Amino acid sequence: MTRVVEPPRSVVVTASPPPRSLAGRTLRPRTLITLGAGVSVLVLALSAATGSGGVTSFVILSLVGYLVASTGLSLAVEGRRRAVDRLCTSVMYGGAAIAMLPLVLIVWHTLRQGIAVINLTFVSHSMFRVNPETPGGGVYHAIVGTLVQSALAAGMAVPLGVLTAIYLAEYGRGSRYARCVALAVDVIAGIPSIVAGLFVYSVWILALGFGKSGLAGSLALFIVMLPVVVRGTEQMLRIVPDDLREASYALGVRKWRTIVSVVLPTAMGGIITGVMLGVARVAGETAPLLLLVGINQRIELDPFAGPSGQRPQESLPTLIFEQFGIAAGNTDSPPFQRAWGAALVLIIIVGLLNLLARVAARVIARTRH
Repeated sequence: MTRVVEPPRSVVVTASPPPRSLAGRTLRPRTLITLGAGVSVLVLALSAATGSGGVTSFVILSLVGYLVASTGLSLAVEGRRRAVDRLCTSVMYGGAAIAMLPLVLIVWHTLRQGIAVINLTFVSHSMFRVNPETPGGGVYHAIVGTLVQSALAAGMAVPLGVLTAIYLAEYGRGSRYARCVALAVDVIAGIPSIVAGLFVYSVWILALGFGKSGLAGSLALFIVMLPVVVRGTEQMLRIVPDDLREASYALGVRKWRTIVSVVLPTAMGGIITGVMLGVARVAGETAPLLLLVGINQRIELDPFAGPSGQRPQESLPTLIFEQFGIAAGNTDSPPFQRAWGAALVLIIIVGLLNLLARVAARVIARTRH
């Protein structure tokens, strides 16, 4: 007798939709936006009524008020678990906003103070034969000095920093000498820039007899930039997968050739980003340049000065310091406005360097993939 086995029937299991929240209701984004706007209006009204508070206090009080109001409303509507989740999320977003607040305020204040003097003449002319007490002149000579000094510092720091990073990441793993080199790099990174300026001043100017020049300032910037390049390059080299190295070794390629042909190209995007960030870091340094770079209203392309130091190369930080000193607290004077204009130009240069670093990293990453 033949037994017919019927195929098993497919059972369709339909999962019940999860509850919208622990309390059965969920706050809509529109409600949270309205709540934040209401808290901001309330804080603004209280500040106007009391006649106290500024932009910083308004932002901080608005964030704190929104945290309290949103947490209380979520606790009443959604339940305890969702309320705690919203509180933690809001605290993280609020911390990020507070961390960005100083940058926003600095850029906004500099833009408001310096935008009035920014024009084509201001960035294409120098202060040569211009009375600092009167309107006119520009910062072209200081822009040239900043770019030349930063380029010289990068030209010295990048090769030495990359070679040091290659040794730390590829050759000296676990060795005592590598630990000593890493410790020295960390110590240099912690040295104030004014100390680096004093060291260069003592050796380059007092001991060797050279004068103030763009090269002397570049030497101090080199000391400041070197640990940034070393640490950035080392981290990029360490995140390269070891499988790539082992595959190259399996093909009989020597270690130095593997580093040059495999490791460095793989980490090149991050290395370039670190180098550009290091250049942006030293472009705004002021303390060592006040000691090592003199005041010169002329356009000076040559960073090398004679023993008498009669041809210094001015930079944007020294120009800002000089103009603020001439203004002597007079906020309506041309030197004061010129100093804020130079500060805005310096911020723009640093911002462009950071943007260039991001773009270069993305372009290199796309070309490799």
